[in-house]
Amino acid sequence: MSTINYRLICLLIGLFLSKLTMLMVIPLGLSFIDHDGLTFHYVQSAGVTAISAIVLLALGRGTRRSLSQLTMRVRDMFMLTTLTWLVMTAFAALPLIFVPHTSYTDAFFETMSGVTTTGSTVMSGLDALPRSILIWRSLLQWLGGIGFIVMGVGILPFLNVGGMRLFQTESSDWSDKPVPQTRRYTQQLLWLYIGLTLLCSLCYWLTGMSLFEAVCHAMTTLSTGGFSTSDSSMAEFSSASHWVGSVFMLLGGLPFILFILMIRRRSLKIWRDEQVSGYLALIAVTTLILSVWMWQVEPVDYIDALRLTLFNIVSVITTTGFALGDYTQWGSLAVVMFFFLTFVGGCSGSTAGGLKIFRFQVAFKVIYQHMKRLVHPAGIFPRKYNDREISDEIITSMIVLMHLFFLTWVLLSLALAMLGIEPLTALTGALTALTNVGPGLGDQIGPSGNFADLPDTAKWLLSIAMLLGRLEITTAAVLLLPTFWRK
Repeated sequence: MSTINYRLICLLIGLFLSKLTMLMVIPLGLSFIDHDGLTFHYVQSAGVTAISAIVLLALGRGTRRSLSQLTMRVRDMFMLTTLTWLVMTAFAALPLIFVPHTSYTDAFFETMSGVTTTGSTVMSGLDALPRSILIWRSLLQWLGGIGFIVMGVGILPFLNVGGMRLFQTESSDWSDKPVPQTRRYTQQLLWLYIGLTLLCSLCYWLTGMSLFEAVCHAMTTLSTGGFSTSDSSMAEFSSASHWVGSVFMLLGGLPFILFILMIRRRSLKIWRDEQVSGYLALIAVTTLILSVWMWQVEPVDYIDALRLTLFNIVSVITTTGFALGDYTQWGSLAVVMFFFLTFVGGCSGSTAGGLKIFRFQVAFKVIYQHMKRLVHPAGIFPRKYNDREISDEIITSMIVLMHLFFLTWVLLSLALAMLGIEPLTALTGALTALTNVGPGLGDQIGPSGNFADLPDTAKWLLSIAMLLGRLEITTAAVLLLPTFWRK
């Protein structure tokens, strides 16, 4: 018996590609309306994707019974999770190769940045690009956002990746007969995601954006992706749009499953969740400190300082990556603070990347418990998070993930430095890829730059790093183990 159910995986990836083909109809239709000369190229991209989907569906023929019962083993889940992101990126990059001066390397980098909601870009002259390209970039991030919500709620807790079992719900149980429950949660999450996207679009439109700009930015705001329709990013738009962006980025960094539970139970218990309260407290404290600092060192009034700092801090913590001015010019405190905020990320079960707030909270609880044991060696100090026991297994998985993260960061930074990239760009480029933040630090890849001038090898390395960061590293790294492939 094979270690991996390849036929089932082919069937599922074929189904994903068929949905991607249908999604390509949106930029195709817009291209036809605008007569931008790319219509035939979208037809080609959709055709290649559709044929590949048909081939994979044919290879997976005969597994429909397995699909309906979701009889997938753990190895199948690890393989499917990684391959889905890779294959979808490879085909979703096809429309972007028709942009002038865009190689497949650049198209793959841009697409990986989109579907992982990282927000790093190699494209410039966005204001002059066809609307069909701009809507496709926004759709990629919107699709990646809902994909990660579903993965974070239903798959990662099941795989026990980096302590995600702390957030296991009934939707995360893939044993016995979970299909109706999982399908119900997925549908509710999708409708909530669509509803918030429409609300965000309306709010942006009311602040003065065109309808097209409002829709594009709503998709990249709620997905905490950060792609914009302008080279100036959100600095192109009104101050009111910055407040709207801050609110919806903040919502995108919250656990979406708690929104569902809040609606069901008609309770605001979401605000009592330890992860949510820690997330909101971190944003409030850092915004207060940095806004006062900026108010003192920059020639702006306090309201403008509050608007700029809140937007940029929420953008970095939620790993959205929208730029509103170059915060590296705000002084040493701002640079150091944004560097450390890059590690944090939003909440588990949100669209945000990063290491996630809960891991730092659990780490502090373990440190505090250890310190108390030093004082009272015979004492019994239970470890709880949100009234749930923190088991040794969860702590072990978190330690493994943290070590893998920093080891990967070191190796990737060294690899980029070997390519001749200067140290600050290498360090922050590797970090921003692994945390899915978007901009790094420095003149080249900072908030006012992009990744276009990096060598092609560096772009491929950073593309893989974005995927590793989005999949919590362990999910993809386990595929490298020889024991994974043994029967």
